[in-house]
Amino acid sequence: MIQHVVVVGGAGAVGALFTERLLETGAAVTVVDSAASGRSDERVRRIQGDVTAADPALAAELGRADLVVLALPDAVALAAVPRIADVLSSGALLVDTLSVKQPMTEAVRTHAPNVQAVGVNPMFAPSLGFPGRPVAAVTVNPGPLAEEFLTLVESWGARVVRVDAAEHDRLAGAAQVLPHAAVLGFGLALAGLGVSAADVREVAPPPANTLLALLARIASGTPEVYRDVQSANPEAAGAREALAAGLHRLAHVVEAGSEADFAAILAELRDYLGGDLAHHRDTCARLFTSV
Repeated sequence: MIQHVVVVGGAGAVGALFTERLLETGAAVTVVDSAASGRSDERVRRIQGDVTAADPALAAELGRADLVVLALPDAVALAAVPRIADVLSSGALLVDTLSVKQPMTEAVRTHAPNVQAVGVNPMFAPSLGFPGRPVAAVTVNPGPLAEEFLTLVESWGARVVRVDAAEHDRLAGAAQVLPHAAVLGFGLALAGLGVSAADVREVAPPPANTLLALLARIASGTPEVYRDVQSANPEAAGAREALAAGLHRLAHVVEAGSEADFAAILAELRDYLGGDLAHHRDTCARLFTSV
């Protein structure tokens, strides 16, 4: 049973999200962060420390935990695994929230093969909360605490989607890397056209307003988070290459093809969407009522 929790990186948005939900279960939660920050909460014990070079006090705290959550940037979390593997209890559960799963899965199976482990990736900004949102989950080393944790996430209203590490990274490449790259590329192209964002806003139809909103959200976010999405995933380069190839194909059809060629592209995309076409079309219609 999960009773004593350590959230490493708890001062960040993702760590704070898990901290709040885990507190609601009645668990004792310790937040560890390299920065002496985070909102004051008498329910939480706070330790300033570096999990990649844990001092004896931090090591002891990790050793007492039933659940350790690594809500850290990819590189830091990967560096932490071999450092903390020896201090974790054999009955403990290690959870990571990384956006890329294959390197972490390999690291855990190499350095902590006897520790239960699950990788989760909330596919949404932490401010949106769990209800109704997908959480991709990779069970690295199974066990009762791993199942208890995923059941907890579902009880918070999330839709847990179980995948293996390779499938996670492939899907994240399509669902995170590609959309972010498309939005960032749109922003860079727009800036390169020499028109101001204010002027565009004055005449923007709903699709442009939607892209501007997405661009503003990403540009206002934490650079480290969005860079990790683009740089850490082994599928990222392929996703960006596919985006570039798609734009090149579109340009060729528009500039050298016929109306029939263009109609064929739309037909191909309708076929790709298949049975989900109406769902996504109706979702767009609802979105456009507010933009």
